[in-house]
Amino acid sequence: MEEKFFTVAAFEFPADVQIVRGKLESEGIPVFLKDENTLNSDPIISDAIGGVKLQVYTKDKDRALQIYNEIRAYAVGDDGEPIICPNCKAQRSEAYYERKGLFYKLFPFFEKRKYKCLNCGIITKPE
Repeated sequence: MEEKFFTVAAFEFPADVQIVRGKLESEGIPVFLKDENTLNSDPIISDAIGGVKLQVYTKDKDRALQIYNEIRAYAVGDDGEPIICPNCKAQRSEAYYERKGLFYKLFPFFEKRKYKCLNCGIITKPE
């Protein structure tokens, strides 16, 4: 019987995934990195293929997500304090870029940073 995989998260660069991989493996969860070797050979195509996908067996999904959410880094403002969601007041936000329009697709570094709350899903602009 073939087991199915669940993608816990995607990372822009192969080095970014190693801490999470190590933590999950230390907790006894087998980890698979999809597209890691492709990006090791050509890191420029990371956006095109969606980065390195950290995958676990579906049976380990809930435990892996719980561990990942405990150790992941959430967005902080210029003052070093966590970004607080104006909707639900959670401190679980991550940087978010829409990349709408051809200009921002070609030059994503010009887009103003927004934050997406991982608790309620609202997208906000920094103040």
